[in-house]
Amino acid sequence: VVRLGGPIAAGGDTDAQIRLGPGGQAANVAAWAAALGASARFVGKRGADEAARLATTGLAERGVQVLGPAEGRNGVVCSLVSPDGERSMAADRGAATSLRPEELDPGWLAGCDHLAVSGYALMREPARSAALHAVELARTAGAPVSVDLSSWSAIRDAGAREFRAVVEALAPDVVFANEDEERVLGGRLPGPAWVLKRGGHGCSFDGDERAAPPVDRVVDTTGAGDALAAGWIVGGPDLALEAAARCVATVGSMPP
Repeated sequence: VVRLGGPIAAGGDTDAQIRLGPGGQAANVAAWAAALGASARFVGKRGADEAARLATTGLAERGVQVLGPAEGRNGVVCSLVSPDGERSMAADRGAATSLRPEELDPGWLAGCDHLAVSGYALMREPARSAALHAVELARTAGAPVSVDLSSWSAIRDAGAREFRAVVEALAPDVVFANEDEERVLGGRLPGPAWVLKRGGHGCSFDGDERAAPPVDRVVDTTGAGDALAAGWIVGGPDLALEAAARCVATVGSMPP
């Protein structure tokens, strides 16, 4: 996470506060869920390099069990944060996109009360098929499923019509989205509950409009939507807004 002290000086230097740590949407949701009192597992493919060791250790320290194969390069994301806290990301997803359905162990979903699916996993194969298989396993155990649409630009690049069809076929119980993601998707899907994130303007929980709680200062919005999703899964709208407020008050996407 690179929190800029001012506009980037092209060809020169810009003062910044830089923090290296674990992250990624699914990992963030798991870490915040654990911090809020749940038992949390991360299921996905990670690398077998130094970045993977840092991420795995960071999740373990936050009480998250990490499951899945490890090979190749770990995903690395650079979040550029402007002085007002707004973030833009440069993403190298590494091994994460190569998870295959046959690499999932059904035991990893044992005891699952809720499966949170990152929309990034639905953007391309083979991770898309792996995510859909995980949904089948979770539903066999009676667990509800949520999907976060993740990124308006990633949906655009993957093909909004195709992505929408994949999410519709998955038939989630809950969809998390911000206003740009809802727009690029082509509007709301019929059926699932819809949690619409509006940043500093608050959130709509399936039509229940809530204002964002006050914070002394918005430091970094990286991961705030993931914290909100975890809070909603664990305890509903009030805990969701509380977790998001905690997230934006510090640098980084995970609970300290």
